[in-house]
Amino acid sequence: MKNNKKDFIAVCSRSFSANPLLRKKILSKYKNVKFNDRGIKLEGSSLHSFVKGASKIIVGLEKIDKQLLASLPELKLISKYGVGIDNIDTHAMKKYNKKLVNYEGVNKRSISELILLLILNSMRKIKLINSDITLGKWKQRVGSELSGKTVGIIGFGNIGQDLSVILRPFECKIIFYDISINHVKKNILRKVKRVSLNKLLTSADIITLNLPYNRYTKNIIDKNNIKLMKSNSILINTARGGLVDEKALFRALKQKKIAAAAFDVFEKEPPQNSNLLKLDNFFATSHIGSITNEAIIRMGMAAIKGLQ
Repeated sequence: MKNNKKDFIAVCSRSFSANPLLRKKILSKYKNVKFNDRGIKLEGSSLHSFVKGASKIIVGLEKIDKQLLASLPELKLISKYGVGIDNIDTHAMKKYNKKLVNYEGVNKRSISELILLLILNSMRKIKLINSDITLGKWKQRVGSELSGKTVGIIGFGNIGQDLSVILRPFECKIIFYDISINHVKKNILRKVKRVSLNKLLTSADIITLNLPYNRYTKNIIDKNNIKLMKSNSILINTARGGLVDEKALFRALKQKKIAAAAFDVFEKEPPQNSNLLKLDNFFATSHIGSITNEAIIRMGMAAIKGLQ
């Protein structure tokens, strides 16, 4: 492909913009490219100013709403860096005749590996033990093994299915809840069991959320569903903030109604003044699910491909 001199490309993603290989690759195809070199989260007026005049843009978690799309008549195409399009108003995209390109599954392994890490971290109480040692205390806290446990996966898309694969050496019983099984690979479906949401919540030792955020999934884990969970259960959310009622979760963890929880995502990011962060049985990471060297390259290459 010859270097495209016609299209003006705006790359909103910070991790894409900071990656030398991806910069070199996109510049070999497009001459006029603007990168987010300030390394800031683009939103509102800063996002509008950054993408104004671009015919095609690459977006990660930036919010693309009706107001923004209405003000960008020159914009033709949005290529998604990463997966999940709940930050993009797809109805407005159609209304204003903008094309959206999204390749699913490119970051599934990086996220499923993080889920595994968060599960093991919670079960072996690594946060508490590390805190003990830092404070000069030498305590040998009793943890639990993952092997043989029941893992409940809520949302059995690319990430949920990949997680079920990497859990196989642990000989876990895998149950899942999803509104459909049409997208599930047959070889994976044979080794897992589909159950109702209530059955999953009452049966699973570990519950992991792998859902998009929308009006149907908002607070899918609320105070009533938390009450269904086992007292030794662990809740993992690496999907989207807003899937869990964080206030209800705080009360449940504080009162030891469930054993532990670990989040990579929050309703408001960063989660300033969140009471969850004060708990010993809660662990947090900073929305790093897809931030690995390998996933950045896969997502970036897919986003570049999507510009064509």
